[in-house]
Amino acid sequence: MAAETVKSAFVGITGASGAPYAVRLIEALVENDVFVEICASEMGEKVLAYEMGGLSTKKLAESYGVKRYAPDDLFAPPASGTSVPDATVIAPSSVSTLGNIANGTGTNLLHRVADVALKERRRLVILEREMPYSLIHIKNMAAITEAGGVVISAAPGFYNHPQTMDDLIDFVVGKVLDVMGVEHELVERWGHKRRG
Repeated sequence: MAAETVKSAFVGITGASGAPYAVRLIEALVENDVFVEICASEMGEKVLAYEMGGLSTKKLAESYGVKRYAPDDLFAPPASGTSVPDATVIAPSSVSTLGNIANGTGTNLLHRVADVALKERRRLVILEREMPYSLIHIKNMAAITEAGGVVISAAPGFYNHPQTMDDLIDFVVGKVLDVMGVEHELVERWGHKRRG
């Protein structure tokens, strides 16, 4: 069965290192005319500023024209099954967020939207950034997978001979977009040459 076109997406940003993945993902979604809603945890906001030269979700929302929510805003539309987005991505995801989602013990909007995505059978992608994994982390990844979500490790490949940091970021974001069902040309496919 063909995947439906993604018209709306929620991107949650947690306190794990990897803010460039979130920024590039948002940029790529907007470029593909996807309506984007974003939310960062308190630590996600701090890591975003630290890793991206002072960038905030407020500036990110203004730059890309996306809708931004506070992490404690459980009245936000994507928290409801009646207006859950087509796809939810937590990028990057800390292992604590992974655990909250896997066990249904959410305490903020990011957890809630991920939980709603699972219960409404929508796409949920977790870009797990922390490593190494403990058995608890692996069991939480398994629980999310069994519930219908997809867990991706933020591990870029090297067969496409990356030349820059952007190439490495695009490789991982390309994998996320693939799972979401969003067409892109961020990376050269194995055996194919990039157009243009």
